[in-house]
Amino acid sequence: MATTISHSPEETAVLGHAEAATVRRGDVLALCGDLGAGKTQFVKGLAAALGSEAAVTSPTFTLIHEYVGGRLPLYHFDFYRLDTEDEALKIGLDEYLDGDGVCVIEWADKFCNLLPVHTKWYRFAHRPDGARIIERSEGALK
Repeated sequence: MATTISHSPEETAVLGHAEAATVRRGDVLALCGDLGAGKTQFVKGLAAALGSEAAVTSPTFTLIHEYVGGRLPLYHFDFYRLDTEDEALKIGLDEYLDGDGVCVIEWADKFCNLLPVHTKWYRFAHRPDGARIIERSEGALK
């Protein structure tokens, strides 16, 4: 498990930017953490580095945003408002997972059984001093 400390939203976006150099078609990035922990900031950096010029926002109410036009399509999900695995499947999750781009899922730990074994997990946590702890691991959620 790799751990990074981010002292600002900009540093969190830089971490996402760096991740873009390593992602490839079919990758799944699962983001876990409380509200305001930096998940969407990470996606902003990732999308920009992949070449999307879109303004990245959390898909809390729309459930999914698609960012295309870059090196790879980026499919940004938010499971916060979903209650069941069936709801996640009804928005086409399985089709996106088997698709041509990269899937990034906020609140992914709600339905970890739906995600492939090669999923990259990111845990975002607040520190008392305002910084964020970001831990990265791969494989099944532990």
